[in-house]
Amino acid sequence: MKLELRGITKRFGPLVANDDINLVVEAGQIHALLGENGAGKSTLMNVLFGLYQPDAGEILLDDVVQHFSGPGQAMAAGIGMVHQHFMLIPVFTVAENVILGHEPSRGGVIDLPRARRLVTEISDRFGFDIDPDAVVGDLPVGVQQRVEIVKALSRDARVLVLDEPTAVLTPQETDELMATMRRLAEHGTSIVFITHKLREVKAVADTITIIRHGKVVGEASPDASTDELAALMVGRDVSLTVHKDPPRLGAEAFVVKDLSLFGPTGQLLLDDISFSVRQGEVLAIAGVQGNGQTELAEAIVGLHPHLQGSIRLGGEELIGSSVRGILEEGVGYVPEDRKTDGLVAEFSVADNLILDRSGSKEFTRAGAIDIERRNRFADDSIVEFDIRTPNRGTLVGRLSGGNQQKVVLARELGRELKLFLASQPTRGVDVGSIEFIHKRIVSVRDSGVPVVIVSTELDEVIALADRIAVMYRGAIIDIVPADTPRERLGRLMAGVTG
Repeated sequence: MKLELRGITKRFGPLVANDDINLVVEAGQIHALLGENGAGKSTLMNVLFGLYQPDAGEILLDDVVQHFSGPGQAMAAGIGMVHQHFMLIPVFTVAENVILGHEPSRGGVIDLPRARRLVTEISDRFGFDIDPDAVVGDLPVGVQQRVEIVKALSRDARVLVLDEPTAVLTPQETDELMATMRRLAEHGTSIVFITHKLREVKAVADTITIIRHGKVVGEASPDASTDELAALMVGRDVSLTVHKDPPRLGAEAFVVKDLSLFGPTGQLLLDDISFSVRQGEVLAIAGVQGNGQTELAEAIVGLHPHLQGSIRLGGEELIGSSVRGILEEGVGYVPEDRKTDGLVAEFSVADNLILDRSGSKEFTRAGAIDIERRNRFADDSIVEFDIRTPNRGTLVGRLSGGNQQKVVLARELGRELKLFLASQPTRGVDVGSIEFIHKRIVSVRDSGVPVVIVSTELDEVIALADRIAVMYRGAIIDIVPADTPRERLGRLMAGVTG
């Protein structure tokens, strides 16, 4: 089925999320929609799926204009969508999830044997190897994604939209997804592949459309270089290669030993974790999201008080200290969710830059914030970290994601550190900001500070790390050199140690 979008425009108040977008996806084509977070990709697909109504423009399927007032009509017309966050019920079986919302019945009773046959038929046709009676919550993430695809195909989807489909997959699961996409395209399914990952686009797409700030800014062939694609995404030349010299290692400075953490219901969140980081070294914590990385980073900065084991920085025990005490000990912390944990959106850029030091001698005088010192520090930080803001008094919530992240970095790196801990340091920021952030992280490492990076982006892990610790189900299952092959890292991320 051929899909065409003509002049699609979608506004949210004064914000133009999609601006006169034209897109053609031919039958059996894998068409990548490439752009940074916030570029308007997902909004466009939500218009296609009937979740939003366009303010202007038309949707055509096989040259016939369509009008979708909701997802039901879009699905009936042959459009299926696999969302980044799966729409599955974990306690239901595969077959039950697939028929949910359009249950076949016989004699007034749901016809589960028919549902099982449907799953088996689609699974066999595309080589998915899915047990229709398996409970979804027991399946690996990659198989759950295949269930989502089967669910869409069971409703005769001939145009399939995959929205950031590799965000929660291991490298092997990503490769399997790409093979699935090719099989679907060979059978005539048209695929819209929404992503911001250049390597994956080049590996699987037939053609690429790039969106920036809600507009189509170009089309490209998969043969285009990653630098060319990045330049189209950002609007300027960008270097995606992290340049760093071999580490100049100093003494062992940060040591975690036998660290365990139990959740409120007694579940084991961190399982006997041990590692150390030397001065001038980057240790990257890799793994699929949800394997304990978040809890480990939060435990280090004192957000989980009930811990067993030891966390020592420069010989001093951190367990038992308050969050403020740990930060004052010399820990710089970039949380994974800057909007919730890293910034106060209603505060100015200047105030956010001194959030964790507003009571320090450096920024107070006679018991009150020294406005002159705060402003001077803010102005210097804005220049040094290239924070794109109208002025220091602008509310930080009005900045782009990349500039918000630079505010967090400027605050945490604007003092003398004994440890720098950054969790998902480039999540939701544009390629240009990623380039800048990576350079700053390497600079911190080269100054002799031990660095711990937590990232689910394997390319980022490989680029920044001197050593890589892989987490799986709350434990570190191996610590390997930075030049470990991607295939081995992928196996470790899936829990395979052999």
